[in-house]
Amino acid sequence: MDITGVTSFRRARSREDLTLAPGEVVLGGGTWLMSEPQPGTTGFVDLTTLGWPDLEITEAGLRIGATCTIATLRAWAEGRGTQPVPPSWRAIRMIPDAADALLASYKIWHTATVGGNLCRAFPAGSMISFAVALDAVAEIWTPYGGTVNMPVSEFVTGNATNALASGEVLRAIVIPAGALRARAALRKIALAELGRSGAVVTGRTADDGETVIAITAAVERPVVLRFDRMPDEATLAEAVGAASGWFTDSLGAADWRRGVSIVLAERVRAELAAEGSRR
Repeated sequence: MDITGVTSFRRARSREDLTLAPGEVVLGGGTWLMSEPQPGTTGFVDLTTLGWPDLEITEAGLRIGATCTIATLRAWAEGRGTQPVPPSWRAIRMIPDAADALLASYKIWHTATVGGNLCRAFPAGSMISFAVALDAVAEIWTPYGGTVNMPVSEFVTGNATNALASGEVLRAIVIPAGALRARAALRKIALAELGRSGAVVTGRTADDGETVIAITAAVERPVVLRFDRMPDEATLAEAVGAASGWFTDSLGAADWRRGVSIVLAERVRAELAAEGSRR
């Protein structure tokens, strides 16, 4: 789409370049910005020229640059990146499933960024889905040189809303190594075979039984359920059913979303339990 109101474009080279003039917005992949009119937007500031590393692997975990494309993250998770995936990071296998859940074109995958998916904060944003299941933390640059760290589950505040204040920029998504070593799974459903997700359930289980189940797409903001040990079917169904934030739109009714989320959560639980029994 032609964004006819835009009259300026700047390439950011340093943090100081992220001080925005009236009407300017930051640009990552731009796949949403270029998809519909942007009234009031008169300038773009390109984040991709800051040279942020796509992926940084340390003993503490994985740091994903906000400008890392979904295609780059997926390629790395599938062993096609320049850095090997640590063998103990079992939860990485969920990343290709999350990428597939977007049902995006080749062009979008190679342009859209992980950070952009989080910042857009649509319920069906599947980068959000895997991030909240793995206790990912949003690293936020504040004006005047500060940094704030916030759980991604709190960063997404509603349907298409996030916690960024004026002048703040998402710098990275950090996933702790402990969560990456857990068993993990993702299940989704849509009303149409190739439709946008109506419900996504992700989960992880550590070797000591600690289990996290996350609900996205079916709720306006992520719901994260925590258990000291693997719950049984009835306990999990009760917890999922008691969650709040179910909503209705063209992609599904609230009661349908609640019902299918209970089913998907059980499928995730059963897969994680079965994998654990084989160890």
